[in-house]
Amino acid sequence: MIESQRHSYHLVDPSPWPISGSLGALATTVGGVMYMHSFQGGATLLSLGLIFLLYTMFVWWRDVLRESTFEGHHTKVVQLGPRYGFILFIVSEVMLFFALFRASSHSSLAPTVEIGGIWPPKGIAVLDPWEIPFLNTLIPLSSGA
Repeated sequence: MIESQRHSYHLVDPSPWPISGSLGALATTVGGVMYMHSFQGGATLLSLGLIFLLYTMFVWWRDVLRESTFEGHHTKVVQLGPRYGFILFIVSEVMLFFALFRASSHSSLAPTVEIGGIWPPKGIAVLDPWEIPFLNTLIPLSSGA
């Protein structure tokens, strides 16, 4: 007789798919670099790595769907984990961009003595904001229309 679980959490069974996916990603990366530098066999390794990566994705998602639907391991408590993880990911992205913008504004508003006390530093060619930066902003904004 198999004893049922006494908690609402799902303990994941050992799986070969993380190492399989990482090996597929390694083969894809090395094959891509070899192909771009015209090495012999680069295209073959790139193709095999992509096929291996796609196969790993298929069987890994198949296992996740099986354990969630047929085995019933994904309870309401288990579903909270990925939700909180995604929220924390978004929060970390917001903090990263806030830190980057804060560092940029600090560098431009209070330039240090090491760069001559001026912003932009000497020797840096500044782009006109109404040319390439404006176009690079306009293209993504207009793609939503």
